[in-house]
Amino acid sequence: MLTLASKLKRDDGLKGSRTAATASDSTRRVSVRDKLLVKEVAELEANLPYEGYYQGGKFQFETEVPDAYNMVPPKVKCLTKIWHPNITETGEICLSLLREHSIDGTGWAPTRTLKDVVWGLNSLFTDLLNFDDPLNIEAAEHHLRDKEDFRNKVDDYIKRYAR
Repeated sequence: MLTLASKLKRDDGLKGSRTAATASDSTRRVSVRDKLLVKEVAELEANLPYEGYYQGGKFQFETEVPDAYNMVPPKVKCLTKIWHPNITETGEICLSLLREHSIDGTGWAPTRTLKDVVWGLNSLFTDLLNFDDPLNIEAAEHHLRDKEDFRNKVDDYIKRYAR
């Protein structure tokens, strides 16, 4: 997210070199969207709790916010290799609020914000850790078979990929 803040600073510098008449409406709309996202991220960075199996790990996520945000959800991928029942080793994430349409009614809605996405991702590391409906079946079965070995593998992944 620091990249987004840096981009905004660069964009603001470029705006001074061109006239207001040359800036398109979509550029102005994206700029407002980006500024809202920077504000939301700043609020989040101060308030994220850290606990559970994945405590101490630093996990990077790539978030693509489409032009139609917030009518459609952002696309999110985990860039850090992780041993998790709801995140594949290639970064796919199972989180209902990231779906445009969800069977359980908890999918994306225009009233949701990037803050909801980050809180949802954080919950995957704590209270929403779901072994009963996994995306990474191997990780979920590993946990059911041997919780201590599962914890050891999570710790190994954190040491190798999430520091």
